[in-house]
Amino acid sequence: MAEPTPEELEAGRLLFAQPCTFVLGCANIKQLPDDTLPEIAFAGRSNVGKSSLINALVGMKALARTSNTPGRTQQINFFDLSERLMIADLPGYGYARAPKDQVRQWTNLVNTYLKGRVSLRRTFVLVDARHGLKTTDRDIFAMLDTAAQPYQVVLTKCDKVKAGPLATLAQNVDKELLTHGAAHPTIAITSSRKGNGIAELRAEITALALPA
Repeated sequence: MAEPTPEELEAGRLLFAQPCTFVLGCANIKQLPDDTLPEIAFAGRSNVGKSSLINALVGMKALARTSNTPGRTQQINFFDLSERLMIADLPGYGYARAPKDQVRQWTNLVNTYLKGRVSLRRTFVLVDARHGLKTTDRDIFAMLDTAAQPYQVVLTKCDKVKAGPLATLAQNVDKELLTHGAAHPTIAITSSRKGNGIAELRAEITALALPA
């Protein structure tokens, strides 16, 4: 991810210091809130750290619910950041132990949302830095490419990977994303636990929000 300027970092800090509140959880597409605000979404495999990343961004420990049990988030959860940005936490994908009909329901909900949400500015696809890209991640890339829906890869849990392997992974992901038409050209490298990359990601997201 390109290095943000001090002004962009400050704008990100100020936005994410504002109140962020839970709006509602949607188990089907008919329950989606009005799309009057710019919106971003966080997608990723189950247990990739979506809720932890959202909590780190907004500086709250329990806004988004975290769990050691993969597949706990079974709906799209929406959060309003200071009436300037809507944040959508999507159900995790790729958890094989969930019942097949439940997985199918989650998949249909997420795919329909990602393809048809007019206010969606960018989808952040989270990838666990310990494991790299999986088939399910590439399936999401392909779906977003087809829908011409912009997305950006965020590597999570980077504090658990040594610098050398992490740099190699980032280079490989960068190279692969060149073949995807809707992908953002740079990736974000983060650690919710250590705070790595959080300020930079805040700045990136703030550019997508309504001006103050």
